[in-house]
Amino acid sequence: MILTTKEALILLAAIAVATFSTRALPFLLFPPHKKTPAFVQYLGKMLPYATIGMLVVYCLKDVSLWSGSHGVPEAIAMLAITLVHLWKHNILLSVGGGTLFYMFLVQAVF
Repeated sequence: MILTTKEALILLAAIAVATFSTRALPFLLFPPHKKTPAFVQYLGKMLPYATIGMLVVYCLKDVSLWSGSHGVPEAIAMLAITLVHLWKHNILLSVGGGTLFYMFLVQAVF
């Protein structure tokens, strides 16, 4: 399906409005001079852990312990990610480095 110029501009405008409104909405709902509701503070504390948990489940959902490499590269990469995070306390370093390490294991070792 090929969009006309008019349709493309309408689509871009809709995307821009949606993006801007999702970025601006929290500042309108929770201005700096008002106290942030306890539920929103709770979500701010818990959602990062829930997100990481969902990512771990998603990444491991197709790992088979009964065939292929039996989940060994995944286990080694998870151990490496955990050790690097405990050592440096840097999420970007542990996840990014762990991803690169896992890709090395899968491509070159297993």
